[in-house]
Amino acid sequence: MKKILAFRNDRFGEFLLNIPAFRAIKETYPQAELHVVVAPQVEELARVVPFIDKVVVWPPVPRPIFNEIALIRKLQAEKYDAAVVLNPLRHSHHFIFWAGIPNRYGYSCKHCFMLNHQMPEGRNRLIRHEVENNLDLVALMGARTQDKSLMLNIDEAMRAAVRSKFRLDFSKGIVAVHPWTSDAVKQWPLENFEKLIAALARNFEGRILILGRPERWHREINLSEHPYVIDLKGQTTLLEAAAILSQCRCLISGDSGPMHLACAVQTPVVALFRNDIPGKTPDRWGPWGERHVVLQRFRLEDIAVREVLESAQQFFEK
Repeated sequence: MKKILAFRNDRFGEFLLNIPAFRAIKETYPQAELHVVVAPQVEELARVVPFIDKVVVWPPVPRPIFNEIALIRKLQAEKYDAAVVLNPLRHSHHFIFWAGIPNRYGYSCKHCFMLNHQMPEGRNRLIRHEVENNLDLVALMGARTQDKSLMLNIDEAMRAAVRSKFRLDFSKGIVAVHPWTSDAVKQWPLENFEKLIAALARNFEGRILILGRPERWHREINLSEHPYVIDLKGQTTLLEAAAILSQCRCLISGDSGPMHLACAVQTPVVALFRNDIPGKTPDRWGPWGERHVVLQRFRLEDIAVREVLESAQQFFEK
């Protein structure tokens, strides 16, 4: 194969869990170019994935028909040998079919008749980690790797830039906290996060940094009483957040994109999960890699602040 296309144009956390699959494609077909279709907000992260040769930006929602025709013509002009749709969307299946790509891989759902190589959509996908699901899918095209780690090219220049821009001093250590999730059923109570931040301020000699962006349904969290807290919510790009997280002692977070971002820059995570909803458990979406801690309950509110603090303390000292 000389040119391969992959679709993963959903949220950035899900995108990051495809990095081992991209590595598998490049290791198996080292002479091939790998082009990846991503959502607009993910573009800057995709450009620092070392296995991607070209980034194509396309949102996951339908566009006007003339835009879709323009994309099909663009894909036709590239003359891809194969395409794999990693997040099953019917529009993506349409695009690779009408672009005339000869080998089309994906899950057996959502207009999958336009694919000629399919993987069944079954319960096993809900209970296996998404990294493994993605690797299973690209294995249909013969792509395999022994290295299943996440990886972003975050260099010292990027780290220095965020230290300067946000006036961050990592000499005494910084613990990052991401208090929000995009799905209300995965939200550890915000009052617990407030208590946790206060406890961190009492027990950690360094600084506590708040990262991320609250959703519309979240209330504000109270940080006014904590002079050692650095509040950067809504102020960083995803690439800046990656550079910041790469220098933190750990991240404390619920099931969220920043949790996966920390894993991709090898920063340990204390992750808070509920485990009663099939397809939303840490078995599928938990932090990928070593050194991470997962605290899980049927009811998120049953995870105690003290338990989270004790789990994070192992990372306070390097």
